[in-house]
Amino acid sequence: MAKFSQLMSRFKNDESGATAIEYGLIAALIAVVLIGALTFMGSSLENKFNTINSGLNQ
Repeated sequence: MAKFSQLMSRFKNDESGATAIEYGLIAALIAVVLIGALTFMGSSLENKFNTINSGLNQ
């Protein structure tokens, strides 16, 4: 029974999984912000690249 309580105590004090989850949430938040920004600026960037392309083709 002592091994079980030691195992549970070690499991309770282990925070490495929580850290990995936090990093995953931060990465997901950054991805959502990037997708939102690119979606918001998408048509503007497309127009700018089309203008540059037209200027290079002349």
